[in-house]
Amino acid sequence: MSTGGSFYITTPIYYPSDVPHIGHGYTTVAVDTLARWHRQSGDDTWMLTGTDEHGQKMMRAAAANGVGPQEWVDKLVGESWFPLLNTLDVANDDFIRTTQERHEERVKQFVQAIYDRGYIYAGEFEALYCVGCEEFKTESEILDGTGAFEGLKVCAIHSKPLELLQEKNYFFKLSEFQDRLLELYKTVPDFVRPDSARNEVVSFVKQGLKDLSISRSTFDWGIQVPWDPAHVIYVWVDALLNYATAVGFGSDPEEFERRWPAYHVVGKDILRFHAVIWPAMLMAAGVEVPRGVFAHGWLLVGGEKMSKSKLTGIAPTEITDVFGSDAYRFYFLSAIPFGHDGSFSWEDLSARYQAELANGFGNLASRTIAMIEKYFAGVVPPAGEDTDADRAIQQTVAAAVSNADAAMERFRMDEAIDAIWTIVDALNGYITENEPWALAKDEAKHARLGTVLYTCAEGLRALATLLSPFMPASTEKLWIALGAAETLGRLQDQPIREAGTWGILRPGTSVNGLAPLFPRVEQ
Repeated sequence: MSTGGSFYITTPIYYPSDVPHIGHGYTTVAVDTLARWHRQSGDDTWMLTGTDEHGQKMMRAAAANGVGPQEWVDKLVGESWFPLLNTLDVANDDFIRTTQERHEERVKQFVQAIYDRGYIYAGEFEALYCVGCEEFKTESEILDGTGAFEGLKVCAIHSKPLELLQEKNYFFKLSEFQDRLLELYKTVPDFVRPDSARNEVVSFVKQGLKDLSISRSTFDWGIQVPWDPAHVIYVWVDALLNYATAVGFGSDPEEFERRWPAYHVVGKDILRFHAVIWPAMLMAAGVEVPRGVFAHGWLLVGGEKMSKSKLTGIAPTEITDVFGSDAYRFYFLSAIPFGHDGSFSWEDLSARYQAELANGFGNLASRTIAMIEKYFAGVVPPAGEDTDADRAIQQTVAAAVSNADAAMERFRMDEAIDAIWTIVDALNGYITENEPWALAKDEAKHARLGTVLYTCAEGLRALATLLSPFMPASTEKLWIALGAAETLGRLQDQPIREAGTWGILRPGTSVNGLAPLFPRVEQ
C-alpha cells in the first residue's frame, strides 16, 4: 500500500441476536489493528464495523421477548455491541446499523439499479431454510437429524431442523456471473486470501452457480423491495450492501470515490457471501468489486467451534477483566496464525501473558526506565561511540520494521508481532550482556553506561511505535514514561514505517516513573 492511498477496511456486519463472544472480538481487534497500522503509515484509512438488524431470526427473538424488533435490536446494540468497542480499545471510524435510514434508502437504490439493468426476475421457490443462518441450504449443508430430530432434515452448522419454505420471490441472476467471477479470481490472485479460502471459492464457483432468491414475502421485518412493497429484501443482500452504503454509495459520490473499494475481513463461515455473491452484485450494478476478502479461521474452545446456539461462547470481558484489553489483543493476534483455526485456552493465555508480556516486554520497559532514573537522574543520556553490539540492535530494529510492515501487507498480524518481538528479545539479551549495573560501579565507564541505556530507551521508543496498533493502552503508558509525548508528540501520530530510523528519542528527555505495564495476575 503506497503511503497516502485509501485503505478502507471492514469487519463483518455482526448479527446482534445475542451477546458478542471472543470470536467477534477477535475479528474486530484484527481489523482495528490493521486500520491503526495503516493510519500510522499515513494512508487515508477508514474502519467500518456495524450490526445487521433485519431478518426472521431477529423478528422471532423480539417476539419471544415481548417487544418489537426495533426496540429489541436497540437494546442489544446499546447494551452489548457498542460497549464491546470500548472493552477492546477499538478505534473504528464508523458504526453502521442496517436499520438506519442512510442504509435503507441506499439499499433500495442499489437493488432498483440491478433490477433496472435486467438482473432480477420474479419466480417461485421451494427449499429448506435455516432460520439460524438466515439462508437456504444446499444438499451438502443438510444432515439427517438424530435423537429428538430423528426423521427431519437439520442444518449442518446449527443441528436444528430446517423449514421448508414455498414463496413467490424475486431472484438475482447469480448464475450469469460464473465466468466473470472465475476471471476475477484468476486476474487478482489475492482477491480471496488465504490460499485455502481461495481454493474453496474457486471450486465452489466452478461447480456452477444457482440464481439467488433475494426477497421474502412471508414476514415484513426488512427493507421493502422498491417496486413491490409486499416483499422485503433478503437479509444477506441488505447486509452486504452496508460496506457500500456506509461510505456514501448513492448519496455522496465524492466520499464513495475516496473510500471504495474496501478490504473485507470475515470469518470463513461467511466467505461465500463475501467472495461470490457480493462481487457479483457489484458487477451487476456496474460498481467496482472489493479490493479483497480475507477469511480468518475459527476460534476453537475444547476443540469445538464457539457458537451462540451451543452456549460455548466466552464473553470478551471474562478475559479483559482479568488480563486487560492489550493482553486480549496481543494474545489472539499472536497465538493464532491469521487465516487458520486456533484453539483458545486459559492456560495458554496465562502462560503467554506471563512470559511474553510481563517478563518479556513489560520487564524490559520497567528496568530501562528504572536504570535511567537511578544512574542518570531520570534524564535520557547521550550515546557515545557505537560498538558492534549497539549496531546489532540498530539493525534488528530496522529489520523488524520492514518485516512487520511486509507481514501487515499480507494481513498476517501474527508474523508482524513475531518480527517486532525480535527487538524485545534482542534488548533483553543486550542488557544481560552489557550489565549496566556493573558499568555503573566504574566512573571510567560512565559514557559506555550512557550508550547502553540510550540504546535501550531508543529501542523502547521504536517498540512503542510498532506495537501501538496492537496494544494501544500499554504503549501509551510507555510513551509517556519515556518522555516522548513531550518532545515527539502523540504516539498514534508517529510514522510507523519510519520507526526504524535510529536516534529519534532525544538525549536530555526526562523519563517518568513507570508502573508495571502487565501486572501480576492472581490465578
